[in-house]
Amino acid sequence: MGSAATTEAEIAAELMKAMTRLRARLRSESAPEEMRWTWSQINTLARVVAEGSTTISALAAAEHVRRQSMAETLSALRADGLVTASQDPTDRRKTLIHATTEGRALVETMPAAREAWLEAALRTQLEADERKTLLKAAALMNRIADSTP
Repeated sequence: MGSAATTEAEIAAELMKAMTRLRARLRSESAPEEMRWTWSQINTLARVVAEGSTTISALAAAEHVRRQSMAETLSALRADGLVTASQDPTDRRKTLIHATTEGRALVETMPAAREAWLEAALRTQLEADERKTLLKAAALMNRIADSTP
């Protein structure tokens, strides 16, 4: 094997490939009516549900996208009645984004098919020690996602 930089590049390439394939597979495990939203729209909606009222800027920072991109994502969610916006009562210059009842219900039901498939795959395709390794890898991936250059 080459230098540490080459090894890191190879790891990065393999990780990207694996994440792309797994994401595509998880999408295919969703019910057809759930497919009208993009992955980023669903992730954003889930974040709004989990965090409560938040701003576009905070969502953009959390999802590592530009504010304009987040505004487009939220516009689509708003058009489908999944989120609403209101003026921040403490700072009228800010707009707060809230999940609607429909948005919360969607977030609660959407993962079921994906999670069922993933749980079955973990149970049937991996040994116990491999599942532990994957759990550690998930923590590392979250740490990488939260890092700043």
